[in-house]
Amino acid sequence: MAVVAESTDIVNALRSGLVPRRGLEQFATGLDALMDAVHQELDFVAGGKGLSKWIRGEYGTGKTFAARYLCARARQRRFASAEVQISINDTPLHHLETVYRRLIERLETAADGPNAFQAIVEGWLYQVGEEVIRLRGIGEDDPQFADATEQRLEDKLSELSRRNPAFAQVLRAYHRATHQGDFPTAQGLLAWLAGQPHTDRSILRVAGVKGKVDGQAALTFLVGLLLLLRQSGYSGLVVVLDEVETIQRMNAQTREKSLNALRQLMDMLAKEELPGLYLVVTGTRDFFDGYKGLKSLAPLYQRVQVTFAEDPGFDNLRAPQVHLLPFTGERLLDVGRRVRDLYPSADTERIAQRVDDRFLQALVDQVTAGFGGQIALAPRLFLRELVDVLDRVDQHPAYDPAEHYQLDLDDAKLTPQELAGKHAASSQSQSPPGTGDNGDNAPEPNGDSEAPSRRQRLDG
Repeated sequence: MAVVAESTDIVNALRSGLVPRRGLEQFATGLDALMDAVHQELDFVAGGKGLSKWIRGEYGTGKTFAARYLCARARQRRFASAEVQISINDTPLHHLETVYRRLIERLETAADGPNAFQAIVEGWLYQVGEEVIRLRGIGEDDPQFADATEQRLEDKLSELSRRNPAFAQVLRAYHRATHQGDFPTAQGLLAWLAGQPHTDRSILRVAGVKGKVDGQAALTFLVGLLLLLRQSGYSGLVVVLDEVETIQRMNAQTREKSLNALRQLMDMLAKEELPGLYLVVTGTRDFFDGYKGLKSLAPLYQRVQVTFAEDPGFDNLRAPQVHLLPFTGERLLDVGRRVRDLYPSADTERIAQRVDDRFLQALVDQVTAGFGGQIALAPRLFLRELVDVLDRVDQHPAYDPAEHYQLDLDDAKLTPQELAGKHAASSQSQSPPGTGDNGDNAPEPNGDSEAPSRRQRLDG
């Protein structure tokens, strides 16, 4: 049993049907080849270039997992990362100022963890001071230190001032406010840099700026962030735009604006205006191939379109667009073993005995059968059910899952995609009650006569 430091975090996330934020390498499967290609591209980006990667996959193939795992691997190579989940109301893609604000809110580094924006800015200022000490031989107690720091700060801000004068002005004012101990002003200036829309005008007057970060200004502020990261010794920034397929549910005008926002990012990458940015976009097949997706903007579609080989084993993983393969039963079983083996328990031997490979295989079979054999729909629920079984074994010495556990595909537990798969499977089978082993396949009422819950024992 390989219990690791992140075991509790992993299990807590899976218990709620979520992708863990930590420890993904402990149970990632089937992604090694893709990560090898990504590492080569990160090397390119670390040289001051920009690049994009478009990841396609249907529900259950693990797009969010793969993107989050990619970010974790990038942070190990001194990249910062940010995951932005696109949604119709909370983070619409065509509102670039909102996307930028979410990016800053979710900015993460290996050293500082989540919410790293302030730590990055303060680390940059600290580095400026260290350069003064090293290059000028002036200590912090020297009366000339403050003036020398300001001078060095201006040198560092010169390039940033050419790209984004407002970003540089606010950084300059932030340094002054922190040096004078005016922390409310410093925090207000930092919030404005982060794209927060409600900053007091009196604070902005200190920096000589006005208004807010909106529209196209958000992209110039992204440029400012990239320069700040590179001056701080970071290799670059990985930004994930997850669930971009949601734009297909918007009206035609909004879809067009959203696709144009993506095209603008691609244009800036091509012109090397976003040095150090590795942009990752995830979406479903319909988003990539459908006429409410990329195909409705031909210039963008042509840039990322890829012809996939019939044999996925020959996919070009260096292409701008790659696709994730659906889970197989074998891969799902492998994930189950890994989660079982890292489960944090005082009695790991009992966990291994009660939740053995035979039980895991039976659970894989029954969950996938509940979705009509569609293994792609099974991973989330399979892992949630597995953690529930592990919890019961850990808490109750007499609990034997082979004897006591019953699979319950309650509609309330399922996502819309899982629910559709379950009812498609139900309509195909139409088996009369009591025809399974010991009658265990008989549906039991759950208060919804149209969508009965599926309960099934796993007797090993």
